[in-house]
Amino acid sequence: MHDNFIVHPNYSPIAEKLRNVLSNFAEVGENVTQGERNLIKKATIDGVVVNIKKFKEPNFFQSFVYQFLRKSKAKRSFEYALKLIDCEINTPFPIAYFENFSFGLKQSFYVSEHVSYDFDFRKLIHKPQFQNREEILRQFTQFTFKLHENNVNFLDHSPGNTLIIDKGKNNYKYDFYLIDLNRMRFEKMDFKKRMKNFRRLWLSKTMLKIMAEEYAELYGKTYSVTHELMSTYSRKFQKAKNSKKLRKRRKF
Repeated sequence: MHDNFIVHPNYSPIAEKLRNVLSNFAEVGENVTQGERNLIKKATIDGVVVNIKKFKEPNFFQSFVYQFLRKSKAKRSFEYALKLIDCEINTPFPIAYFENFSFGLKQSFYVSEHVSYDFDFRKLIHKPQFQNREEILRQFTQFTFKLHENNVNFLDHSPGNTLIIDKGKNNYKYDFYLIDLNRMRFEKMDFKKRMKNFRRLWLSKTMLKIMAEEYAELYGKTYSVTHELMSTYSRKFQKAKNSKKLRKRRKF
């Protein structure tokens, strides 16, 4: 039995206190989100507000894969965050990751700085009259274009995984932060991959029109070609997801 605890040099002064927090994870901090797979808590250590993501314990087979064949989700999250920051792409700053091994990976945590944000991308889907919605969508498209130009294929580019900060209502400037980073590839992004990367965002017809128009101008493609491919991937994804939900309902 052994563990692996890596802390970014900027946060070495709180390393021991952080380790203590992780050791007593069930008793400390406040829940931010709790899903079927992962739990995220917020805690304060020497004035530093952190988010701690505890990943679901893998099954017997997966635990050995993560020990010997593949990096854990916690380690990937930490390393991918550093890569994004090197590309000047916003993500909560990576503080540490922790892995506990006992005949395979048992527990793993990813720790990052807490980011106070104003809303996430889901608001733009559910509130068509959201203030300054078109400008936010255009800036989000510019942000996604920057990902692609830096050879970042964010496989979980979905509505809940981009946090948005309003930089001031008078200048209409927004900052975008990626979260939930463990599914990512760093690879050359051709036009088809770029358009496919929008599919998980659940874009409406209006949103598709705005974002295709903006991306076409940035990339140098015609609007019609960009819109057609972006729409095709989006509709195909939505249809598959809706069919899956329908099948589940029929079972009950």
